[in-house]
Amino acid sequence: MRIAFLTAPEGVEQIELTEPWQAAKDAGHEPVLVSTKSGEIQAFDHLDKADTFPVDEVVGETSAGSFGGLVLPGGVANPDFLRMDEKAVAFVRDFFDRGRPVAAICHAPWTLVEADVVRGRELTSWPSLQTDIRNAGGTWVDEQVKIDDNGAGKLVTSRKPDDLKAFCDAFLHVFAEGAG
Repeated sequence: MRIAFLTAPEGVEQIELTEPWQAAKDAGHEPVLVSTKSGEIQAFDHLDKADTFPVDEVVGETSAGSFGGLVLPGGVANPDFLRMDEKAVAFVRDFFDRGRPVAAICHAPWTLVEADVVRGRELTSWPSLQTDIRNAGGTWVDEQVKIDDNGAGKLVTSRKPDDLKAFCDAFLHVFAEGAG
């Protein structure tokens, strides 16, 4: 299965990109780095620059229909940049419209709030997003990983890098169900 990993050109938390990416590869999936611009993205280790990664496809030139699922890594700046990009927001919304599974960790649900896809769902995130999620009609829970299925596709969310193992296990399980 092709899995889109959507990031902004900078600001993604590196470990929240690389660990799920490797987990997807190890499970036999094809991870694809999608961004709002071509070239490379700049990852971060908290507030410090980390590695760069080549962009495979650009939002607006690709479609949710060519992927089996979507992973949204966090980082404070990453989802803030994404939610300001109309094409990125539409790309995320399209996964929900198609009923495709989506996974988001840490601050990534900010992009989901902007895409107006959290209404009626239970999800978790970095604690500072609680109010935003509630204001967008979602129910915030403080759990290591939360799987929500409101009939419009499954959503897997986690709070922080410490939850990555549970996050990867959960999204791989949910994505495999969606492929069956």
